[in-house]
Amino acid sequence: MLQELRVGEQRYRAVWEVLEGASVTEVARRFGVSRQSVHSWLTRYAADGGLGGLGDRSSRPHVCPHQMSPAIEARIVEIRRAHPAWGADRIGYQLQQDGIIPVPGRTSIYRALVRNELVSPGQRRRRRADYRRWERARPMELWQMDVVSGFHLADGVELKAVSGIDDNSRFGISATLVRRATAGPVCEALLAALRRHGVPDQILTDIQAWWCPEDPWIVRPAV
Repeated sequence: MLQELRVGEQRYRAVWEVLEGASVTEVARRFGVSRQSVHSWLTRYAADGGLGGLGDRSSRPHVCPHQMSPAIEARIVEIRRAHPAWGADRIGYQLQQDGIIPVPGRTSIYRALVRNELVSPGQRRRRRADYRRWERARPMELWQMDVVSGFHLADGVELKAVSGIDDNSRFGISATLVRRATAGPVCEALLAALRRHGVPDQILTDIQAWWCPEDPWIVRPAV
């Protein structure tokens, strides 16, 4: 407090000398500051009406334009509690549907969920040493297939993707969007991949079996 008062007094003395007729250049030289600093002190002295305006000021901004408003954070919490399975991406889509502009980024939404203890931060990535690397020796030896959700149309309808890759080459053999992941659409996507790329030795899925009534083909999890 004492040091700030001394600084303010020195600036006040510099301002007063200018007001008494000394040149800004001369005062700046004697006090070891730039001419811009002296002009700034003169402006603050005139605006704040005296010594009180010449103390040090915090450089911290009064507002942060990127900070999430309490109303938006409350809406994020409300959506998450109503739909516990929704992640940051899906919540962001709902905010857009609610007419909130601009929509907070995925990271901002995730941090809001963490702040309100709706998700556990935890470790989001495993260390490289924890991974067990394995792959088949040649292409078409094994396909990995799965159904992935989370693809939203403009009208809010959610689609699912019948996805698949070749285990050796990592080539994408299927990326078909379906409205419902029932036997018919899934089998159509699988058969389309088989006709386009051929029949692999094995197909690995996370279900017990896929049965396609249109074709005598049963796919079981690879072992």
